[in-house]
Amino acid sequence: MIEVSNLKKSYGELEVLKQITFDVNKNDVIAVIGPSGSGKSTMLRSLIHLEEINGGSIAVSGHYLVMDGVYSKPQEIKQITSKMGMVFQHFNLFPHLTVKENLEIAPKMAKVESLAEIQRRSTELLEKVGLSDRAQAYPANLSGGQKQRVAIARALMMNPEILLFDEPTSALDPELTGEVLQVMKDLAKEHMTMIVVTHEMGFAKEVANKVMFMDNGEIIESGHPNELFMNPKFDRTKAFLNRSLK
Repeated sequence: MIEVSNLKKSYGELEVLKQITFDVNKNDVIAVIGPSGSGKSTMLRSLIHLEEINGGSIAVSGHYLVMDGVYSKPQEIKQITSKMGMVFQHFNLFPHLTVKENLEIAPKMAKVESLAEIQRRSTELLEKVGLSDRAQAYPANLSGGQKQRVAIARALMMNPEILLFDEPTSALDPELTGEVLQVMKDLAKEHMTMIVVTHEMGFAKEVANKVMFMDNGEIIESGHPNELFMNPKFDRTKAFLNRSLK
């Protein structure tokens, strides 16, 4: 579903991404782990064109977002990125809209469904994430875990083929992390294709079918969770896991 090859990104002299290459297949749940500042979020954001890359190629379902550093036309970019939904670390909900309005604003603007269908689906998705009773609440009156569950439901409103998660639990208190991870586990059981940048090693072990370890702008190694966690090949991976799994 996604093919990434030789992705490069620099801020001036600083190389943030160095020759990043990987594929995402349908129904994959890929956990991206690594120390802060290793380029994980930049890599994820580049897939949905929130970051412009300096070199390399990204293709989504066979259509090139960028080929050899040259981007497609704006209309094509819009069509390609519409296949993906993004869930951010800090929720990014509109504070002046209710939970239900937060879910419905993007599909209403896109005008691809009737109002009745949009309302039906927002009700259905709030039930899915366990927040039917909070439909008329404002974000300020929600816990962090509830806000993130709203953000996941909002991303699902646009019927994405792929969901991208950028450290979805790192802004949450530990006791609220579980409710968000549970929603993500349920999505994985429903075979949603997901790329998850995360510090939650338990989630990566239990739910992902592939783990990528990034450090210093490179993918150091990737593989099945059992293989990568139990038998890492590289010293940098071993050192990171020793610190993270304590």
